[in-house]
Amino acid sequence: MAFHPKLWLTLGAALTLTAACSEQGHPGGESGGESGGESGGEGGAAAQGENEGGGGGESGAGEAGAASGYAGVPSDSLLALRIAHLKGFYLVAQRAQAVEGDVSAAALVGQGLAEVYDPAVSAFGSAQLDAAVLRRAAETGSEADLAAAVAALDAAQTAAGGSAAQVVGSLADISAGIYRDVGVDGAVDPVEYQHALGAAMAAQATARAGGLPAQTITDTEGLVAMWRGVTAPEAVSELTPVGQVQAQASRIRLATAG
Repeated sequence: MAFHPKLWLTLGAALTLTAACSEQGHPGGESGGESGGESGGEGGAAAQGENEGGGGGESGAGEAGAASGYAGVPSDSLLALRIAHLKGFYLVAQRAQAVEGDVSAAALVGQGLAEVYDPAVSAFGSAQLDAAVLRRAAETGSEADLAAAVAALDAAQTAAGGSAAQVVGSLADISAGIYRDVGVDGAVDPVEYQHALGAAMAAQATARAGGLPAQTITDTEGLVAMWRGVTAPEAVSELTPVGQVQAQASRIRLATAG
């Protein structure tokens, strides 16, 4: 596996955060406090700001891309979207674990917790989620722990209800939004590459589980197929062009708009 500094730094930060939460006795990851627990991350301030009628509050490339997917999401589908967005990190981690190993998988899960779950932990309060199961996968990256976390997220997403079509369309937007910044200044960002893939995989899983029309399921499968592997290529020229990914995401959004 190629050495990617951003991935390893994020893993260290995620594991430090997990340890801090455990020491303070907050299994739900509320170490940031009530006032600070809703800021930052790909799905934290973005969704919170939109839910309050604002336009989000994201900064940074991938984060701003994710924020667009939360715009205008009805309140009855927002929790399901948060859960599905988080699940995308576990789904791509499962794929990475088979290719890159446990450490890479653990890093991806840690990033998902740090960017989607922890910044909006109070918003996840009504979800039927065992935070210990989610965090265990971030510690080990093992096949069994990842599978247990995905099963817990599947159950929570089903219990959250909401519109599967709305969630799928939003996830497609999140995926395409993050992907816009995967190839910047002639270099490939391997972390955002995997984050964008995870959102696409979550869209595909939601379309299948939600019983959406066959064509929509096929379209989400086509979106996922635009990532030729779970590990990012070294050269920008090897990436699927941004315009193709955006066009596929737009097709999904239009199909789910009704």
